[in-house]
Amino acid sequence: MDNLNSAVETLISSSNTFFILLGAIMVLFMHAGFAFLEVGTVRHKNQVNALVKIITDFGVSTLAYFFIGYSIAYGADFFASAGDLTGNNGYELVKFFFLLTFAAAIPAIVSGGIAERARFYPFLIASALLVALVYPFFEGMVWNGNYGYQDWLASAFGAGFHDFAGSMVVHGMGGWLALTAILFLGARQGRYRDGRPKAFAPSSIPFLALGAWILTVGWFGFNVMSAQTLDGISGLVAVNSLMAMVGGTLVAMLVGKIDPGFIHNGPLAGLVAVCAGSDLFHPLGALAVGGIAGGLFVYTFTLFQNKVPRIDDVLGVWPLHGLCGAWGALAVGIFGTQALGGLGGVSLMSQLVGTLTGILVALIGGGLIYGGIQLLSGLRLNEEEEFDGADLAIHKIAATSEDR
Repeated sequence: MDNLNSAVETLISSSNTFFILLGAIMVLFMHAGFAFLEVGTVRHKNQVNALVKIITDFGVSTLAYFFIGYSIAYGADFFASAGDLTGNNGYELVKFFFLLTFAAAIPAIVSGGIAERARFYPFLIASALLVALVYPFFEGMVWNGNYGYQDWLASAFGAGFHDFAGSMVVHGMGGWLALTAILFLGARQGRYRDGRPKAFAPSSIPFLALGAWILTVGWFGFNVMSAQTLDGISGLVAVNSLMAMVGGTLVAMLVGKIDPGFIHNGPLAGLVAVCAGSDLFHPLGALAVGGIAGGLFVYTFTLFQNKVPRIDDVLGVWPLHGLCGAWGALAVGIFGTQALGGLGGVSLMSQLVGTLTGILVALIGGGLIYGGIQLLSGLRLNEEEEFDGADLAIHKIAATSEDR
């Protein structure tokens, strides 16, 4: 009997390890989606830079999270023997890998907002600092209950801040951090003339669409596998993600007047918003949450691009991740209630306070890091480098032979 119990435990442990490993791989592949979404949106002279930023940001994020960030968030480290680390089939190691792919999404989100005029190494250093210090500080508060934050919310408002898969913890944090960087950088050369915006057409709609599709597919690993164990997996999360994706797509199509850029960002808006409550919403609630997010993205992106020259957000990452992420976190307190078909156990006040806390952490953390680097070395390419494009100015090579 003992041998049977041991075999069952081993099977469960190895299955959970394999499950979360698949999730880590799916979310890792989402970074290819971030890359191609940016490649397709920026002008030809900045395509190489888009690709290089995403993969090098992931590299420095891994080291920052391994040595510092994961410990801040969860109080764990990897300074032990390999034998100790491989206990329980190495589940804790693979859990780190999975959560790392979330953490590395922060600089990938920022990358799209600061495209076409950012210096390379200053932003690479900023990425490391964000993943080492700012992101895990808020991540630990929400997902590990650090500093008694969740206990305080539960005591004050009857429930903690619920963010199942990171509408605010990951996407909202990335979007609001990107806003701070965008404000420090200012608008691209030639983007506004006499106070009126000049459109810079995407370099490749097919690449933009490819990036959106990769992100969309990977998102089901992002959301469903946030359960982290097989016994926690829920078909509700999968269907809610699907419905929010569809809602975001169709509303963005209608509000955006069939613009392909809006249509392909619509599903991403819906998926950003549904992360927080994907384990609680009724599918019809998820459809509404995603649809509202699709409209919110199109409206706010258009408004700020046309009316606020200082916010030159190339991929619209602040509306997409920052605002839609905040909406998704708030939506848990509305559509997560039993009155609207959800599973309940949530508090609108806790969702509001948690969302505002995340925004505050991002703005303060981003302001300190980007402001400090701005003072020490500067964040922006000079006029000649920006005119030539980041590909030639930074990497000394163009994307295609026709551009050389």
